[in-house]
Amino acid sequence: MAEIIQRDGTWVFDGSTVRITPGLHRSVPLFRQTYGEVAVPLEAVAGVGYEPERKRGRLRLRLREGADPLLQATGGRLPEAADPYRLAVDVDRSGVAAYVAEEIRRALLLDQIPKEPATAYLLAGPPVPVSVRSSDGTVSFDGAQVRIDWADTSDRVKRATGPRIISMGDLVQVEWLPNSGFEDGFLRFVTRDAVFSKLPPEKDPYALDLWGSTRRDLLTALVATAVTARLPHPSTRSGEFPDGTSATAVVRPRSADHHDVLLRRLRELGELHRDGVLTDEEFALTKAAVLRDF
Repeated sequence: MAEIIQRDGTWVFDGSTVRITPGLHRSVPLFRQTYGEVAVPLEAVAGVGYEPERKRGRLRLRLREGADPLLQATGGRLPEAADPYRLAVDVDRSGVAAYVAEEIRRALLLDQIPKEPATAYLLAGPPVPVSVRSSDGTVSFDGAQVRIDWADTSDRVKRATGPRIISMGDLVQVEWLPNSGFEDGFLRFVTRDAVFSKLPPEKDPYALDLWGSTRRDLLTALVATAVTARLPHPSTRSGEFPDGTSATAVVRPRSADHHDVLLRRLRELGELHRDGVLTDEEFALTKAAVLRDF
C-alpha cells in the first residue's frame, strides 16, 4: 500500500483503487469538503505524475476520458484547488509523492489498463438527493427530476414562471460554467426541445445564473455531476440532440388550484410584456413554458 498525507488531503493506493480524501484544513475549498472522498478504480486511471516545485510540488492523477461524471460535467473548468485529482505536496514529502506515483504507474502496466476513452462511467459521482443554494435560487436533484426554486433576487421572468421541474426523461445534457469572480457562470439544463437555448442565463428559466459567492456557487457542480452521471454516457450519443425523439409527456392533475395558478402566472407574464420587461420573443417562449408545465 502506498499512502501520502498532506494538509490538503490524503491519497491511499491499495493496488486496485486510489482513495482520495480531502483534508480538514481551512484552506481546503468548500467544494472539496462537500464532495468528500473519491474512490478511483485503477481501470479509470490514464496516468499519474509528480511535478516538483521550489515550495510545493503537485501530484496529479489523469483519468481516462469519459470515466468520471465530475470531469464530464465540469469540462476541466474546476479551479485547481477544488480539483480532487490534484494534491499539493510539501517539499519534504516529495519522495513519498514520487513513490505513490510510481506504484500507480506500475499497477497500470501490470494490469494493462487501456488509455482509450471509457465507454461507461467508472465513478459514481455524488449521491442523491443533492440540493444546493446558489445566488439565483436553490437547485435540487433526487435522481428522477431536477427542481429549481428561484430566489427573490432572480429575474422577474424566472419568478413569473414559478418553480422549474424537469424530469430526467426530458433532459439531454447539462451545461456548467463556474462563477470566476470576474465573469458570471451558469448551470443550464438542456431539454429535448431546447426552446430557451438562445436566452441569456439570467432570463432562461432552465438555467441558474451564477453571480454571487464563488465559493457557494461552485457547489452547483455537485448537481451538474449527479445529473450527468444518470444521463446516457457520451459514447452512446453523437453529441447532437437525438433525432425523431419526442419529449416525455408529463401528466399532472388539473385541479381548480392548478387553473388559478396558471391564470395568475399568465396574467403576470402579460404585465411584464406590457411593461416592456419581456420582449415579444421572450414573452412567447416563457408563456409556452408555463402552458407546457401545466
